[in-house]
Amino acid sequence: MPELRKDPITGRWVIISSDRAKRPTDFIRESVHIKGTAMCPFCPGNEGKTPSEILAYGRSGAKDTPGWSLRVVPNKFPALGIEGGLDREGEGLFDRMNGIGAHEVIIETPEHQLTLATMPEKSLEETLWAYRDRMLDLKNDRRFRYILLFKNHGEAAGATVEHTHSQLIALPIVPKRVREEVDSSKHYYDEKERCIFCDMIRQEIETETRVILNNDHFIALAPYAPRFPFETWILPRQHSSAFEHMPTPNYRNLAKVLRDFLGRLDAALNFPSYNYVIHTSPIGEEINDHYHWHIEMMPKLTRVAGFEWGTGFYINPTPPEESARFLRGAK
Repeated sequence: MPELRKDPITGRWVIISSDRAKRPTDFIRESVHIKGTAMCPFCPGNEGKTPSEILAYGRSGAKDTPGWSLRVVPNKFPALGIEGGLDREGEGLFDRMNGIGAHEVIIETPEHQLTLATMPEKSLEETLWAYRDRMLDLKNDRRFRYILLFKNHGEAAGATVEHTHSQLIALPIVPKRVREEVDSSKHYYDEKERCIFCDMIRQEIETETRVILNNDHFIALAPYAPRFPFETWILPRQHSSAFEHMPTPNYRNLAKVLRDFLGRLDAALNFPSYNYVIHTSPIGEEINDHYHWHIEMMPKLTRVAGFEWGTGFYINPTPPEESARFLRGAK
């Protein structure tokens, strides 16, 4: 019997279509295999093919030369522009402002053949530190209200360059989905004086059926009402409202969990394309007791179609309890 499940944080409903439940092998998708090309703009020796770097780790020599272990560069085709003022204005019912923001690319390793699942743990930790460093720097710009960090892995997930990289976009507004999560979490806290994410973590640990990985610092779980098959959330075990304000050791701990999880994802789903997004508190609201930063991981196994666009509901053919069981057993 199909189930309707309600996400306790956003209030969003999903349909868990258990009558047509799909196992990992039931999803027919092209696996991500890194081919490699001498023309890759992100490989060492091709630094001149990207805009001049904003940040680099590992190199002691001149800027925009080989020898780096990680680079951050402006996106060559940015969604938003860094120069100018917002110039907010209204036109009757309609509001507008200039498309001001920052759009950056984090090139996670000089090794073209590596992915986050296969690179050394230290390299993955450096990637997380680069996220933090760029967030802290961009937060000094008073025009920005939110900094979104995300990764598209594989062509099906929207990656246009196969060399492993993440992206950052600084926005002059708080995205609607983030605002809904934060406001809903605040409403829950005002009623119960507890963080809804912390309550969810405690309950999931007690039942264990949707837990994939769990250690002293982080938990990876299949959410109760996932939009997509094998959707996974990674959260700090202790309350933490902003990714960039984590205790220093936790970046290494997160690198371990993230690498372990991505290895399981590759093993269970045969190297799928995926997206992940870091949800964190908006600028100016970073320190609070109600919101809990987290990573939302979404393998590209199904397509959003007319029903989803028309209703806002998602149809998920794999119950989260099943996806958690498969991923726990994957190595």
